[in-house]
Amino acid sequence: MAANLRAGRYDVAMDPDAPFSAPQTARRVLRLAATGSLATLTEAGAPFASLVTVATTAEGEPILLLSTLAVHTRNLQRDPRASLLLVGPGGETGDPLAGARLTLVGSVAPDRGAATRRRFLARHPEASGYADFTDFAFHRLAVAGAHLVAGFGRIVDLSRDDLLTDCSAAGDLLAAEESAVDHMNTDHAEAVQLYARRLLGEPDTAWRITGIDPDGADLSAGPLRARLDFIKPVTTAAALRHRFAQLALQARGRPSEPA
Repeated sequence: MAANLRAGRYDVAMDPDAPFSAPQTARRVLRLAATGSLATLTEAGAPFASLVTVATTAEGEPILLLSTLAVHTRNLQRDPRASLLLVGPGGETGDPLAGARLTLVGSVAPDRGAATRRRFLARHPEASGYADFTDFAFHRLAVAGAHLVAGFGRIVDLSRDDLLTDCSAAGDLLAAEESAVDHMNTDHAEAVQLYARRLLGEPDTAWRITGIDPDGADLSAGPLRARLDFIKPVTTAAALRHRFAQLALQARGRPSEPA
């Protein structure tokens, strides 16, 4: 078992000496970022950047909660094309450019799906106080491609398929996601803390699962974010229960099958 503690993730297949993977790095930034810089086009065609909070769909597309009173929303109503800059962990050294940066390009449109709302508010519970105001609505950035800057010699253009999680066979898992998140946070809170502390090397605080997808689970504790990656994709509720049970055994230092 190898754990990359600084990355805030757990992956039993991960080797610190393994070759650089641009898709893996980009997906990590996408799942961990809680804020981003949204670039839209003004009526005159000039770029306009603003700070937004971000969550992701199960597939990994960014979710935004936007107000019609905001300039960026009015810009999107005229022209849905947009870019979103996300920055990953890595600036702890004092160099703000030390973390990987991911620039997504695509188009933004309203998304009224129940899962979209739930996943965003789980990641940003403070937004529940204004999410139902009449001028606010959830939006999704339909990703067309991306540009990753992850260090010297690690500048890569990525496709939509490079970035997103394939959920085509995960209908059973996605149908069970809400109840699985509630169950883990309510009935297995100790296991969630063990995932964060022992598998990810995160601080000892009140961690919660905020979302689950075939590739892993998103965790948060106040402003802290972490990603628990699965060694193999999970597509059913039964497989998810088994995966969490195996990870709990590993976190407790007990023998288990590879998770």
